[in-house]
Order: sequence, then structure tokens, then C-alpha cells
Amino acid sequence: MTSASLDGSAEHLLRDLAPQVLGAVMRRFRDFGAAEDAVQEALIAAAAQWPREGVPDDPRAWLIQVASRRIADHVRRETARRRRESIVVSLVPPEEQIALAADSDDAAGQDDTLVLLFMCCHPALSSSSAIALMLRAVGGLTTAEIAKAFLVPEATMAQRISRAKQSIKASGVPFQMPTPEERAQRLGAVLHVLYLIFNEGYTTSSGPELSRSDLSSEAIRLTRAVHTLLPDDGEIAGLLALMLLTDARLAGHHRLDAVRAHLLERAGDHEAAIAYYRKAAGRTTSIPERDYLIAQAARLSDARK
Repeated sequence: MTSASLDGSAEHLLRDLAPQVLGAVMRRFRDFGAAEDAVQEALIAAAAQWPREGVPDDPRAWLIQVASRRIADHVRRETARRRRESIVVSLVPPEEQIALAADSDDAAGQDDTLVLLFMCCHPALSSSSAIALMLRAVGGLTTAEIAKAFLVPEATMAQRISRAKQSIKASGVPFQMPTPEERAQRLGAVLHVLYLIFNEGYTTSSGPELSRSDLSSEAIRLTRAVHTLLPDDGEIAGLLALMLLTDARLAGHHRLDAVRAHLLERAGDHEAAIAYYRKAAGRTTSIPERDYLIAQAARLSDARK
């Protein structure tokens, strides 16, 4: 995606929305490769149009609509090509053909990033392929950045990611949250990739900036989501605490307060944890982070009643 004409806030918005849009398009079309290609085209269209026309009121819906149209156009062209070449389309059952499914009320606004994260760790993939695919699809890293992390040529990594997409497609894995048993099997790879995404943001391997807060913040957001899903898992809690503590070295004092609150909660001192959650909420200038911290304090407060 070329973003030279985008301002910083719009560029960060696109990075934040990319995995959410990919998850939504995947839910509709069930084709990983086609969905990612369409989302990349939608991001390119946004980079070209938004500087001229302004950011849409609902940028996520705009990206999903553009990506969905790209896939629908591709399907129509492919169907016409097959018809011209006299391929017997009737051999493919109608229910298995790609079609644009209308969103249900429940699915229309949900964030499918966590589903996408676990899906990338499907048993059909090797550990290295799963991690590479997650870094690309969820982490937003370029193929060159992933290749550098794995110490392999970019062309080799491109082939690995392409094969991983094909394996996901061939496996027929449903786009839904895995069962508790499947989550347990894939959790190690999920935590590994979250750490890699955070580490790439903390000390970026390419580009003019020494760090990329968008990547480290996304890794923290996703780790919090996994922690919410599995709140009693000590390994997840430990990784989240490590991320928060490391991130606090680059951020303001409110991050240190948030780390203290998290550790106090784990230690069972809920009264002190509530105080530090509220203290951190009062110091941060980020509205989503403030809302999260206030919600954590309220959760502990309600549990003590």
C-alpha cells in the first residue's frame, strides 16, 4: 500500500482496520487468498481517494464494501471466462460457489481479528508458516519485514505465505472461534506471533522510525483480547504484563500505573489494583485506553460487592 499522500492519523487508521476488514471479508467469502488480495486493493483505493475526498464516516464499512466488490467482480470475470472456455460450471454445487452473503445483525459490526488470529494457527500449517501468515494477515507486516525476522530471502517467505493461504483454503476450516481443545493446541503459536508483532513495533527492523507504536499497540490489544478469552492462563497474563512493562518505558507514567494495576490484580490486591487502574485512566489522553482502564476498575469493584 502506498501511503505517501496520507497523513499520519489516516495511515494508522488503515493499519488498525486492515485485520478487522480482512476478518469480515473472510467471514463472507471463505477464501483467504482472495480476501487478502481484495483487502489490499481496498487499502490502495483508500490511500488514493481519502486524501482527495476525506475519510468516510464509517471507514471500516467503506473498506469492507470496496473489498467485497473486488471479489464479486473477480468471481463474475472468472465465471465468464469459464463459460467461454466451455467449462462445465454445473459440476460445482451452487452452495459451494463463492457468493456475497448478507451480514447478519450480529456479524455486521463485530471484530473478527481474534478469529482470524486462531485460524492462522490451523494444524494444517507448520509452526513457521502459521507465524508468518499471522504476521502478514493480522500483524500487518510486509513480506520483507517477515523475511528479515525469519532470516530468509523475501522470495522464499513470499512462497511460504502463499502456500499457507492455499493450505487454509484446502482445509475447509470454518471461519469461527475454535473449540477449547483447538484453542489449547494453537495457543503457543498465537502467543509467539503476538510477541513477534510487539517486538517489531518496539524496535522496528526497517523504515526511518526506531519504533512503530501502531504495531506494539495492536499486539497489546490482541493479547488483552486473548487474556479476556482465557483469563486464568498464567502464560497469557505474563506476556501481557511483559508487553505493558516494556511499552511503559516508551510511554507516559500512566502506562506504569496500568502495569502496577495489572500486577496487583494478579497478586490478589484488588483494592490497590482498582486505585491504580483509576489513576492510569485519569492520566492517559487516549479515550479507548481510558475506557478500558475504567472498565477494569469497575469490573474489580463489582466483583468485591
